[in-house]
Amino acid sequence: MSVLDEVLTANAAYVKDFGTKGELALPPARGFAILTCMDARLDPAKYAGLAEGDAHVIRNAGGRASDDAIRSLVISHKLLGTNEWFVIHHSNCGMEFFTDEVIRGLLANSLETAALTEQGFVDVGTGPGSAEGKYIDWLTIADQAESIREDIARITAHPLVPADIVVHGYLYDVRSGRLIEVPASGSFEIGEEGASGEGLVA
Repeated sequence: MSVLDEVLTANAAYVKDFGTKGELALPPARGFAILTCMDARLDPAKYAGLAEGDAHVIRNAGGRASDDAIRSLVISHKLLGTNEWFVIHHSNCGMEFFTDEVIRGLLANSLETAALTEQGFVDVGTGPGSAEGKYIDWLTIADQAESIREDIARITAHPLVPADIVVHGYLYDVRSGRLIEVPASGSFEIGEEGASGEGLVA
């Protein structure tokens, strides 16, 4: 069965039990939004206890506060009433494994999928590539805590974001499923006990 067939089969089963979901209101019932990563290991509905209609979930590579993410958050508040936002990054994020220079070089060589090795991403394509990658800010991550703080600072300082919006910063530990609050300042790291869900070591 192809991926397309799998998706359509799953959708047909979903439709059978759709029930009254078609009557859900447009604004999110619980009045909050989550900005998080597109990583397939993260399921915001499960880690944040969401059902359809509860909250807005905005996803991109890294869960970064890009212009488009802020666009969505502003719409979420201004038109649909959310007043509390979460910025949730995660451990072992692919955005930590390369820099702007690396991805620009990879794209310049070829547009085919690169290979991740112990030395980092390596281009295995045959080309052609494109230099267009140099015009994009890829918002890579060198330090997860700092990137969360930077994103919160960018969101809260944005002229279209009201001062009374509450923005929380959390790191999702992919080894335990735990959401761990990122302090406003200071450093921390996920210790070995993070795998068993005990959280961070300050």
